[in-house]
Amino acid sequence: MYRVLACWRFLRVLVHVLVGAWRIHWLFPKLTQPERDAEVQAWARAMLARLAIKLVVNGTPPATGPLLLVANHISWLDIVVMHAARHCRFISKAAVQHWPIVGTLANGAGTLYIERESRRDAMRVVHHMAERLTAGDVLAVFPEGTTGDGSTVQPFHANMLQAAISAHAPVLPVALHFSDATTGHVSFAPCYIGDDTLLDSLWRTLKTQNLQAVVSFGTAQTADGRDRRAWSADLRRAVVDLRGDITLNDKV
Repeated sequence: MYRVLACWRFLRVLVHVLVGAWRIHWLFPKLTQPERDAEVQAWARAMLARLAIKLVVNGTPPATGPLLLVANHISWLDIVVMHAARHCRFISKAAVQHWPIVGTLANGAGTLYIERESRRDAMRVVHHMAERLTAGDVLAVFPEGTTGDGSTVQPFHANMLQAAISAHAPVLPVALHFSDATTGHVSFAPCYIGDDTLLDSLWRTLKTQNLQAVVSFGTAQTADGRDRRAWSADLRRAVVDLRGDITLNDKV
């Protein structure tokens, strides 16, 4: 029964992705930026519904920028979840923009791209981020630099915080986790780590029942004289504190 249900969900997800790519290609050129942002958020919420994932938002999503969101990273689903909670522009590896369909969706969501192996390109992206923050955008990064299983928060890389320092913009810690909506226990179904493939993670997610995605918004911080390394460590602690009520026993 679960396999049949998962297959049905997969078909709905596939259609939703294709329709989203079509709308970006044909509709987005006619829309204003706020209208595009609203479209992306609506698409993300509909995607969670097709995956049978309940969205739970703790705290208050930011109303306006300039603001940099920093969040822990668990899954490919994190971007969809954060867009569903509050539209933002993500920083992603450059290869994503060339992926079939996914690249179209990422471009439509306003993603900024970085060549992670290039120090020079990282400096270019930090400069571009500072420009967008100065213009009032809400940006988002995963400063762990990779995905984890959600049981811990890995150390934060500090490089991208330079954009917030340069633009004199605040940074808001955001905590993500997936759990069983009935028991509250953490679910590792959406994890995307180690030898996992995207299809592995997607199939586990499609088969899981009562799954919820929890987004917890903290309190915005300014640098207040801290360098980016000290600020990065403090932001990581803030994300850990936001996740303090997570039940890690009896993972599902």
